Amino acid sequence: MQGFPSQIRAAEHSELDSDEAQAKRAEEARQSLINLGFAWALVVLCCSHHFGHLMHMMGYHQFAHTSFMNFMSQPVVSGALGAFALLGPGRSLLVDGLKSLWAGAPNMNSLVAIGSTTSFTVGAAAALVPQLGFDSGFMEEPVMLLAFVLLGRALEARAKVRAASDLKALAKLIPTNSRLVLDPGDEPGSDSSHVRENVEMMMVPTTSVRPGDILRVLPGERVPCDAEVLEGIAAVDESMLTGESVLVAKRTGLQVAGGCVVYEGPLTIKTTATGAESTLAGIGRLVAAAQSREAPMQRVADAVAGKFCYGVMAASAATFTFWQTLGQHLFPAAIVASGSSSALLLSIKLAVDVLVVACPCALGLATPTAVLVGSSLGATRGLLMRGGDVLERVAGISGVVFDKTGTLTEGKLRLATTAVVPGAAAAVAESLQATLQNSGSSNGKQQSNGNGSAATGDDGEGLLLRIAAAVEASTRHPLAAALAAEASSRCLKLPAVTEAKTEPGSGVAALVGGQRVLVGRPDWVLSQLPPTATSASPQLSQTTTDQAGKLTSVYVSVGDQLLGGLGFRDTLRPDAVETVRTLQQMGLRVFLLSGDDTATVKAVAAQAGIAAEDAYGSNTPREKLEVIRRLQASSMKLAMVGDGVNDAPALAAADVGIALKGGLDAAGEAASVVLMGDRLSQVVDCITLGQATLYKIKQNLAWALMYNVVGIPLAAGALLPSMGVALNPSAAGGMMAFSSVAVVSNSLLLRAQYMAAAARRHLRGSSGSSSISAEAAGSHSELTGAAGRV
Repeated sequence: MQGFPSQIRAAEHSELDSDEAQAKRAEEARQSLINLGFAWALVVLCCSHHFGHLMHMMGYHQFAHTSFMNFMSQPVVSGALGAFALLGPGRSLLVDGLKSLWAGAPNMNSLVAIGSTTSFTVGAAAALVPQLGFDSGFMEEPVMLLAFVLLGRALEARAKVRAASDLKALAKLIPTNSRLVLDPGDEPGSDSSHVRENVEMMMVPTTSVRPGDILRVLPGERVPCDAEVLEGIAAVDESMLTGESVLVAKRTGLQVAGGCVVYEGPLTIKTTATGAESTLAGIGRLVAAAQSREAPMQRVADAVAGKFCYGVMAASAATFTFWQTLGQHLFPAAIVASGSSSALLLSIKLAVDVLVVACPCALGLATPTAVLVGSSLGATRGLLMRGGDVLERVAGISGVVFDKTGTLTEGKLRLATTAVVPGAAAAVAESLQATLQNSGSSNGKQQSNGNGSAATGDDGEGLLLRIAAAVEASTRHPLAAALAAEASSRCLKLPAVTEAKTEPGSGVAALVGGQRVLVGRPDWVLSQLPPTATSASPQLSQTTTDQAGKLTSVYVSVGDQLLGGLGFRDTLRPDAVETVRTLQQMGLRVFLLSGDDTATVKAVAAQAGIAAEDAYGSNTPREKLEVIRRLQASSMKLAMVGDGVNDAPALAAADVGIALKGGLDAAGEAASVVLMGDRLSQVVDCITLGQATLYKIKQNLAWALMYNVVGIPLAAGALLPSMGVALNPSAAGGMMAFSSVAVVSNSLLLRAQYMAAAARRHLRGSSGSSSISAEAAGSHSELTGAAGRV
């Protein structure tokens, strides 16, 4: 018997699966590290003969005059090392700098190219024509300069790889394999609430699933693709899309998104969208589009690089022209004092000195050294910075946008209110007396009150919690976890439970002491009680809402008696109110952005101290992105703080995205900063550190420019007529080295200043609860004030 020929379906991929961009970034980082290694190896070789000079001064002549040391001091070796640095590791920088200069848009690379090629040219001329009186050691200058520049570039390349949002975290939400129903038969009707068991299934790669395929998803598994429910009833965790921790009931005819987790019951689903058309792929495209936008703030050093480059070249040309024309006639004695044999030689020497002394080491190090120290400080404070420009962008924000669930709140349901039907507790305690006594009372004492029983030692609330927690212990559900945590905190002993059965999307039924107990949705519990018992339900309305907004309510019944109700809600993080107050005291506007309903969002905003007009509710991931862009259009620089996949587009679109460590990986990949301590107070740390780092960068740039304001006139021979003093190439190189050391030292002071300010904040914080506010009031002024005195 022959069958039909068949072949395996081709895999269908989406943007979430692509490794091309990540591989490209990794290759760039690898190449930058190779260049850096070569450059610093050349530095070691260049410094070897200088080390020989040091050994000679210390009297160790046997080491200072070895064959190797003598060989390394030869000008031809210096020239070879400098040429290799220019044509090897530094080639890409020189090409880019010279191209930019030729195009009329010089940048930092242009300054590097001018300084390194000029110094090498002067050194080569000195070696070839000793009569010029130049120093052949200038051929080594490109090695030192390029090594420092490449160090900064390697750090930036590494940061880009770490910051790459290649959306792999989103792809991991989709299971690798799916359970395909081979012969589903007739499609179930709209009232099918139970899944059929006797069907043939097989596991297939999720990438081979197509729209129209019938799949089976078991409790605890993730939905492999967007689909419509055909059979079954289950509770689905959609927090990866909505950010809300409350499970959503799904039944026949409703839609489920790929990546969501199914609880309480199996589902048979019909695929509606896969691969690039899925909901997760759509979120991925939003993240990619937001990240492709150019950062709104450019580095201060890049802003001045072009003009500085032109200025240095103009100063060098002016120096040559002056001493070649007017200078030799106005100050003839200066030529003699300089030791030059002619005005032409003096003009060339001074013009080159100007280019060399203005070699942009200090300007090039001003930003990366401060950023390096700031990023290192951030790591010690639990702040993972993704990219060297993050601290600068953080310093410029004017508003902070918080997600609600899991960010401003804890993201976990907690018991908020309880209500017991009057008289019900005593009746239930009497009927369950033997069972409750065998399990033990909550505190081991015999007590009695109007709602309890001396026989059980429980008050009404304790009895309600013991029964509800015992029944819910038989199922996996966020409400069950909240009840278990509450019972554990109160040291409640739970009665024995038998014949527990979960009704997906409704609740749990079980036997406690022979009595049928229901714990679940109010409408489900009330539907199974006689009318006389449901008359008490209006008295439990306080469990469904309170001043803090909507609650998730659960009713508990024992036998035919309605015992009471429990209200659950997501609570604010312990440091939420203080963090919001601190940010507002720092002059920042604070917003709340959530996918939850508007009424609940505004209630949570009021609790946290956020103005009602700055609270936005009922937002999808796309709508969150639109809110961010609308606020940015009003000239606001925003930091977005979030924790979930649904926040990823907004995190990427904001000027600074800040993700909590407890969130999903995709949020961290889309963010510029990850708070490893998972504390909201770290948002204040991040902003304070950013402001201090930017202030330090501005100090470094000011020093670098001031150094050039003094150094360039000296190199141009300003003191030659009056004092007979002019910089020689060695002195020019020494000044350049000193400027670099000064910039690096000033950057290193940031660590001492910030840690000292942090220690003072800690001491203030230990004496009261307003430590964060004290931090906001004093940290930035302390840091900038101390930096200003350097």
